[in-house]
Amino acid sequence: MTECSTGTAETNATYVFAVCHTEGDPDVDGLTGVTRDEPVRSLRIGSLTAIVQTVRGADFTDEVWQKRLTDEAELERYARAHHEVVSAVAGHFPTVPLPLATLYNGDERAALALASESTRFRTALTRIAHHAEWGIKVYAPDARNAGDGTSEERLAAAEDRMPPAPGAGRAYLERKRNLQSQREQRQTDSLRVADAVDADVSRLATESRRLRPHGNGAVDDRRVQVLNATYLVAGHRVAELDLLIAGLRKRTGAHIEVSGPWVPYSFVGEV
Repeated sequence: MTECSTGTAETNATYVFAVCHTEGDPDVDGLTGVTRDEPVRSLRIGSLTAIVQTVRGADFTDEVWQKRLTDEAELERYARAHHEVVSAVAGHFPTVPLPLATLYNGDERAALALASESTRFRTALTRIAHHAEWGIKVYAPDARNAGDGTSEERLAAAEDRMPPAPGAGRAYLERKRNLQSQREQRQTDSLRVADAVDADVSRLATESRRLRPHGNGAVDDRRVQVLNATYLVAGHRVAELDLLIAGLRKRTGAHIEVSGPWVPYSFVGEV
């Protein structure tokens, strides 16, 4: 979907949050949107409905938006406002969210552009109907809690700070090799667990996507993320997902984090 942000101080633009499939106009009363000047409203596009808001073009020129991208607090405010509207509508109807700051020069231009993509919207809406997105992260165990390697690592660290005793070089090198072997084995085991978790959840899910693992979060968080994935799960299978994750935690001993349900942003395609 091509974004349009060419407004001027004298013109208004139509900001599009999402496209959904409804029998009638959805109830969007009370939603603030990205501006308090105009209400969030619906725009019919054949059998589809776009959720839109009239905004001042001057607030969304390329120059203004580029500046906004460098202001973390301001950008977060817009992202939250956008997501709140999408989430409110998706709580009642199959909904395809559009990217942040998708604008057109008026309702007529918006309707024409969105209608030209109606086939893709209908395909996405059929795919995600009665589904939600769930995120799953798996972490390798903290080396401090990984068993026998901990005491050896402490001993090796202590030896690094002390002059070597006569004849201790060979034992020291052997201990270093053992530590490296243990680290590699833990990483291999963690990746094997990640693949097993992904395979089991993928069989339950309608669709899945593996994402790039994130780095460490908090300064004192030593965990290493070995799986960062998202899954499209039918509503009637959520209880199965809960049982599956509980079983995987028990069987593998892995630290598995689950988040959701979310609006299925990851499964609507390039719209």
